[in-house]
Amino acid sequence: MQKDLRIGAGKPYPPGVSRDESGINVSMIITSDRECGMILYDDKKKKIGSIPFSGGPQAAGISKMGDLHFTKIFWEGKETLLYQFYEDEKIIYDPHMKACRGHERFGVEVGPEDLFGELSLAEFDWEEDRCPGLLYEDSVMYCMHVRGFTRHPSSGVAGRGTFSGIEEKLPYLQELGITTLELLPVYEWEEKRRDTKAEAVHGTGRDTVNYWGYAQGLYYMPRNAYAMSGRGDREFKKLVKALHKRNMEVILQFYFPGNVKQSEIFDILRYWKIEYHVDGFHLKGDHLPLFLLAQEPGFADTKLFYYDFPVDQLYPGDQLPGVRNLASYRDDYRYEMRRFLKGDEDMLYAVTKHMRRQPAKEGQINYFTNYDGFTLEDMVSYERKHNEDNGEDNRDGNIYNYTWNCGVEGKSRKKSIQSLRRKQVRNALCMLFFSQGTPLLFMGDEFGNSQKGNNNPYCQDNEVSWLNWKNLDTNRDLVQYVQSLIAVRKAHPILHKGTELRLMDYISCGYPDLSYHATRAWQPDMANYSRHIGIMYCGKYAKRHRDAEDDFFYIAMNMHWEEHEFALPKLPKGRNWYLLTDTCEWDIFEENGRLLENQQTAAVGPRSIQVYIGKKEW
Repeated sequence: MQKDLRIGAGKPYPPGVSRDESGINVSMIITSDRECGMILYDDKKKKIGSIPFSGGPQAAGISKMGDLHFTKIFWEGKETLLYQFYEDEKIIYDPHMKACRGHERFGVEVGPEDLFGELSLAEFDWEEDRCPGLLYEDSVMYCMHVRGFTRHPSSGVAGRGTFSGIEEKLPYLQELGITTLELLPVYEWEEKRRDTKAEAVHGTGRDTVNYWGYAQGLYYMPRNAYAMSGRGDREFKKLVKALHKRNMEVILQFYFPGNVKQSEIFDILRYWKIEYHVDGFHLKGDHLPLFLLAQEPGFADTKLFYYDFPVDQLYPGDQLPGVRNLASYRDDYRYEMRRFLKGDEDMLYAVTKHMRRQPAKEGQINYFTNYDGFTLEDMVSYERKHNEDNGEDNRDGNIYNYTWNCGVEGKSRKKSIQSLRRKQVRNALCMLFFSQGTPLLFMGDEFGNSQKGNNNPYCQDNEVSWLNWKNLDTNRDLVQYVQSLIAVRKAHPILHKGTELRLMDYISCGYPDLSYHATRAWQPDMANYSRHIGIMYCGKYAKRHRDAEDDFFYIAMNMHWEEHEFALPKLPKGRNWYLLTDTCEWDIFEENGRLLENQQTAAVGPRSIQVYIGKKEW
């Protein structure tokens, strides 16, 4: 052992390597009788000593509690130390590693011998960083893959495919109106995987890339391969700090297979909350301690997403959470709204339910697209998945997409097909941003990103899954359309209430907060064959500026392939209807709208949406 290093009494918890004012605490989980211990290296990876923990002569200063063997390392030097764990003659992973050297390149296979844990006393200056604590009703989410977001040369950033690359794009995201980023897994995992399916079918296997990262991994540290500097821990903290300065949030996806202990899940999430100041987690996997996580005092203001939380058990009867931090994140909205969009019958009850849903006990995340399916552009261009490049004979991926290709499968040069597809994209965006729950966009949907019909690009670390930022200029009108939709949503609280609208006139103003219409006002046609409906939000139930009432909104949705006439409900005296957008004809969303000459009826073209604002004359 190097003379300026010594060991002494340590603590059993937390497992792994942790830092405090006096030194480095090491706690190793050992479940066998083999020789296990720790090897120490200097900053140049030169071995400077070892600490045997069990299976042979133990170093002085080693203590034991159950399967935990622990000690504390003290050293007088200021240099960074590196370490590895060993078992007999074999280097093994430290599952609690917090920072490492190695694995700085994405897609390169590494083993335990290639990773060196880092022991450093260097501190990160968070300054006065604070989590924004945004409410679900005030949030606009954007789901992304860290590498895919900026890896393409067209991204124009210095740190392509990294946390730094995202930071360079924050002005763009903020200008678009995004408040919250959801990142696919950013912890360390093994990217190389053996394709056992191909081996079983064809007799020969192949190596593929686990591009998404849904695998058990080294959960305590951000990926070095996602850092331009090669230091994932420091660069991720820098990104979080930059987000918070812009009053933006970050939600991390964590996938936990069934063999991960529930107590370990708590430790992992607590660590990221404390060490990295993240704003929340999207939990994925089975056998998760959902009930306990939801009751964890330290997570009371931390956003937690899952398919379905037991909210009625957590908050029985009329009991409500102090902060609505839980959220339902499921595919019902995606597929049922898609079915309405393509003109399926018997969808109006599902559509009205999804567009008004805003539970009092949890948030509601709404999306048409996500990482595991078609992009928005592909959703209107393909009816069948085209995953041949994945090497599984197109057997992988969801076969139930509920999409419509507008008449031609894949790319088309026909002007009529292109026009219809653009209209369907605008229709979907209108539905999404005029729904009460929290809207979520998948990266690139705002400028027509395509994955060439691949609805499961889990192994595509290439231009299939990388955003081509040239489309930003090609589809600038669509970007502006999305920007306008988000802006009008944010400006009008009636469009994003914190509680579910009740379809009642509970303030005795002459109008319910939410009402449905069709050819005749106040009389929606909910028959199974009906494909059109008018939705009116009454602005009297929300305040814009101090005591000023919000405006009225009327969304006339016609997914039938024939034109329909809609009755416009009569507004209070002094208000008139203005047309903000007509997806049938316009590529724009007008901020102030066009005053209607006919204030009683409106003809809505086939497969299109018109949005009206009822505002006062000034």
